[in-house]
Amino acid sequence: MTAHRTGTRDEWLAARLDLLDAEKALTRQSDAVAEQRRALPWVRVDKDYRFHTDRGEAALADLFQGRSQLLVYHFMFGPEYPAGCVSCSAIVDGFDGILVHLANHDVMLWAVSLAPLPKLLAFRQRMGWTVPWASSQGDDFNYDFNVSITEEQQRRGGTEYNYRRSAHAIPGAPPPPAASRSAIQTGAEPTAYLRQRPGMSAFAIEDGVVYHTYSTYARGLDGLWGMFQWLDRAPRGRNGDGVWWRHHDRYEQAGE
Repeated sequence: MTAHRTGTRDEWLAARLDLLDAEKALTRQSDAVAEQRRALPWVRVDKDYRFHTDRGEAALADLFQGRSQLLVYHFMFGPEYPAGCVSCSAIVDGFDGILVHLANHDVMLWAVSLAPLPKLLAFRQRMGWTVPWASSQGDDFNYDFNVSITEEQQRRGGTEYNYRRSAHAIPGAPPPPAASRSAIQTGAEPTAYLRQRPGMSAFAIEDGVVYHTYSTYARGLDGLWGMFQWLDRAPRGRNGDGVWWRHHDRYEQAGE
């Protein structure tokens, strides 16, 4: 017998109507936050960022590919990683189906990582994705947008992430348990794993000038994680301790 509270259909309907009011209020708040997000001042990007793509070297303006808006997913894939971050991979699993819709609504979507391009393209092929992916190796892009730190910064600690100063693991000190589990799932050494962080950034281009319009990190990425949107509506929600998910081609190997 279930341990969850049970009730009659009338009791369920009364509770559901209360929830509906809360859901509608949340939707209205979400609309208001989206409007506030769009109202942020745009900041001109004057640095000449350069990327490696499967079409050759590209500037930030080239990633727009004729559109006026660019969305970048900062994918955790450091030069030392043997594979892409398992959590970032779960997020990007939901990208392919929307690429054509965004492109036909004046928006380009790219993934950008610090790892060398051949490693990124090999992993993309393994995952079966088509999302455009650029390497920022040798460039300041990842560091300027606070999604990568150097070994020296890691040793010193106290770098910025998600608009706050945060400490990072000192070599030899144990990393946070959640980070360790994520590193294990990714196959990366934990200290190197912690030098990359997830995020997304938005840009606009007008009259050849690129502007940075928005960035978000950490839990700000929840809305992009399609898996969680479905789990939040499942009977037991996001139940499960730690990083239970895997690269989508590794579940059978784990005996699941």
